[in-house]
Amino acid sequence: MKRRLLLLIPLLVFLGLGFFLYRGLEMNPFARDSALLAKHFPPFTLTTLEAPSRRVDESLLKGEVTLVNVWAEWCPTCKEEMPQLLTLAERGVRLIGINYKDTRAKGLEFLDHFGRPFEVNIFDPDGDLGFELGVYGVPETFLVDTEGIIRYKHTGYITPEDVEKVIQEIEKWQQ
Repeated sequence: MKRRLLLLIPLLVFLGLGFFLYRGLEMNPFARDSALLAKHFPPFTLTTLEAPSRRVDESLLKGEVTLVNVWAEWCPTCKEEMPQLLTLAERGVRLIGINYKDTRAKGLEFLDHFGRPFEVNIFDPDGDLGFELGVYGVPETFLVDTEGIIRYKHTGYITPEDVEKVIQEIEKWQQ
C-alpha cells in the first residue's frame, strides 16, 4: 500500500506543475504594470544621442506632459513603431527618446532612415537608465506628467490602433 502511495507522489507533483504552467500560458506578459507608476522618473545624467557634449537630466521631463519612448536600432519592432511615433509627434505630442544599449552611429543611422519624432534622444549605451526604469524589452513607452511622475506605461510597440488610446492618456494628464 505504501509503495502505491509513493508512486502517486511524482504523478501528483507532475499534474500540479502542469496545471500552473498551463495557467501561465493564459497570462499576457505585456500586461505587467510598472513598479514606477505614480513615482518620479528616476534621476539620471546622460548625453544626448545627437550631441555627445550636451548633458541632460530628469528635469528635461518636467513642465510638460511627455511621452518617453525606449528604442534601439537593433529592435525590429521599434522600426514597426516609428510611423505611429511620427503620427503622435505630428499631432503635437512631446516625445523624448531613450536610445537603449546602442551605438551612437547606429542610433543616428536609424533616425536618418525611419524619421525623427523625438524632441531629444537620451543616449543610454550601457542600459543603466533602462535598468532603472525596469525595461525588460524594447520598445517600451512611459507617460510622464508635468511634475515628472510616471503615469502610464505601454509595453511593446505602439500599434496604429494604440495611437488614440495614448492620446487619451495624454489628454487625461494634461488637465
